[in-house]
Amino acid sequence: MAGGNEPFARIKIDQLLKDVGWKLTDGRSVQFEYLLDDGGKADYILCDRNGRAVAVLEAKRTSKSPREGEAQGVRYAEQLAVPFIFLSNGEEIWFWDKDKDAHPRPVDTFFSQADLERRKASRDIRRNPLDVIVDSRIAGRIYQKTCIDVVCREINSGRRKMLIEMATGTGKTRTAAALMKRLFEANAVTRTLFVVDRNTLAIQAEDAFAEHLPTLPCYRVPRTGRRFQDEKRITIVTLQTLVNEYANYSSGYFDLIVIDECHRSIYGKWRRALDHFDGIKIGLTATPCVFKNADDLEPDDLASVRDTLRFFEVDKPTYRYQLKEAIEDGYLVPYEIYRAMTVKTASKDGFEVKRDEIDWDALNDEARAELDAVFGLENSIVVDPNALERKFTIPERNRAMVREYRDMLEKGYSGPNDIRRAPDWGKTIVFAVNKQHAESLARIFDNQFADKKSDPSIRYADFVVSGQGPDDTVDAAAKIKRFKKEQFPQILVSVNMLDTGFDCPEVVNLIMARFTHSSILYQQMRGRGTRLAPGKDRFTIFDFTGVTLRHGDDEGEHNGGAVVVRKPTGMSEDGPRKLLTLDIHDEIDAATREWVTIDENGNSYMDASETYAEALGASFEEWFETGDFNSDQERLLRIMKEQIKANVETMERFDDFRFDMPPFSMIGGYQRARQVFGGDAGLEAVLASLNRAVFDSTSPGGSPETDQPSTRH
Repeated sequence: MAGGNEPFARIKIDQLLKDVGWKLTDGRSVQFEYLLDDGGKADYILCDRNGRAVAVLEAKRTSKSPREGEAQGVRYAEQLAVPFIFLSNGEEIWFWDKDKDAHPRPVDTFFSQADLERRKASRDIRRNPLDVIVDSRIAGRIYQKTCIDVVCREINSGRRKMLIEMATGTGKTRTAAALMKRLFEANAVTRTLFVVDRNTLAIQAEDAFAEHLPTLPCYRVPRTGRRFQDEKRITIVTLQTLVNEYANYSSGYFDLIVIDECHRSIYGKWRRALDHFDGIKIGLTATPCVFKNADDLEPDDLASVRDTLRFFEVDKPTYRYQLKEAIEDGYLVPYEIYRAMTVKTASKDGFEVKRDEIDWDALNDEARAELDAVFGLENSIVVDPNALERKFTIPERNRAMVREYRDMLEKGYSGPNDIRRAPDWGKTIVFAVNKQHAESLARIFDNQFADKKSDPSIRYADFVVSGQGPDDTVDAAAKIKRFKKEQFPQILVSVNMLDTGFDCPEVVNLIMARFTHSSILYQQMRGRGTRLAPGKDRFTIFDFTGVTLRHGDDEGEHNGGAVVVRKPTGMSEDGPRKLLTLDIHDEIDAATREWVTIDENGNSYMDASETYAEALGASFEEWFETGDFNSDQERLLRIMKEQIKANVETMERFDDFRFDMPPFSMIGGYQRARQVFGGDAGLEAVLASLNRAVFDSTSPGGSPETDQPSTRH
């Protein structure tokens, strides 16, 4: 180095080395101004504990870019036969594995002596990960193996950031475990960090890795202030702990960082902690990172998708396996929706609240003054339904939802076509707005199902809350464990606890008592019911808020909720300090009751039979276009089409005996049909052709039926 600020730059570089544990004065770890055979002089040589060179450090004065030392660094590294190069000016640090990387990359810190020793040892015995067989006992499904192969090919090509999108319930953790095992066995990595965003998920991951990776020492960092265990291969940590501890470790401490639910983990303070480590980064998410209708997304959702893709430096996920594919392949169960809103909830233009319906005495002075200003001189205001359980609560509304749920379990739902649909009895998750809402719903559910309990002290329904604050449920982990492992509770009401990462395959019902504009959050909530379980062939979403309508089928998008009034004045942003209880009647609006089934493309429709009828109609039209029919034949065939669509639940073929039944019997019946198509042979030929084209190619199960001749009764 040259220049007036050379001593200052060296002082800073020396300190940066000391920060990660390098001993500058033991005469063995660091060599200064090392004279090379060609007469050159390396600024720093970094050695292992035995004094053998493992890296060169080319220094530049602070006014220059460290990358100006690239050529010198390569020359010195080749003469010393070392693989690693550092470039620094005391402000920036760049790292370069010259045999693997085309360019150096910036890092937060120098690597410690132990980190460099590990990396040097592993690179000397590294194998191609693709040559290592994926452990099918951990990840035996085709898409899981494909995902692992795709990621390994990307790593081989030099990619250091990858994004995996896999639908909830398809085994992201198992896939990650099998990927880690392959990379460990290939000596491509020696130490891995697995990051989650809450402690319950850390515990879940620790259990999973202990089961699937028994030969790889794994541990969970329980809390801030506990040093990472250097001897362990897999470290599991929450973001909250990581953000407090990352600065205590060099950038080279982890070779691989796997970020679970990464769409929630790459922002602000979290991102700095993740960027600190130089290891390969793999993000796992169940949230779609590419949306068909991006224009309809909430700004927060768009930002989440955009920032996730940006962090992993991709324009689409490295590998995707979506809900539709998983259901089609039989790895997840399909779902149906029962939608029923109360009169107040269904009121799109808001519902009226009168002055005398509010318990003014329950409000503090400030809240009373704010609400009084909203009313002004009016005797009533109009409230947005989305403010329910955020600003206002209607106890009778909650009771109506619970009664409706019990009625559907016992009686089912019969739509306009009299086809009865019914959900299954079993484990149920309820998504609530806040702690007070959750407590209230749990109590109402428990009362409604009191006859199903073997003892009055047992809780048929319970609740768990996580708001990262004083309202959190202290014994949430114990409640969740009971819900998963024991008969009771059958119903668990959740606020921010079971939305993501929760795994209980036995869940057969989800109750949406909370509305969200966030497509990401909605899909996470929906994913709680998709997992396979013995005897489970579907799950049911009970939508009492219209949230499924909003998303075509976070906590934060409404924060304090919205109160819509008829005049410009309104409450402050925080609103009243107490949830207002409205002593008004509410009940399920019969006009909103409907049973919705989801097709293989993820589109909703009102009844399975309606979609099948549409498919039969489309097949009929395709067949009809190929025929050469006269006007009488066309007229009769059109009536036949409508009869096929109207009887999809019972009609497997169009047999000729149907001509003796209405409406055909009123226009000449079988004799008329025989006449129109030129006799028995002509009629039989038309029916055989129609059945082959319409029913055999459009069976509900997707497997054509054997063509059989129509027979008279």
